[in-house]
Amino acid sequence: MPLWFCRVCGLDYDESPWGPDEHTPDHTLCGCCGAEFGYHDATPASARQFRAQWLASGAGWFYPNLRPASWQPAEQLAQIPVAYQ
Repeated sequence: MPLWFCRVCGLDYDESPWGPDEHTPDHTLCGCCGAEFGYHDATPASARQFRAQWLASGAGWFYPNLRPASWQPAEQLAQIPVAYQ
């Protein structure tokens, strides 16, 4: 069961890239949208801005080989934490 969802695109993760305290980002990149955790998602406004750019550019996967064959963008976007929608 996923523990954490990307604040930009809603991709599910088994571990938070923001650390157990949710205040220590590891600055890795989201496999889907390419957001840098701790930078592009540091605030709700920055997450919304990066999301808008990602969607406007076609919502391509940053690491295309990780994209599930049955990927449904709307379902994934619905998983974005409420504060970052």
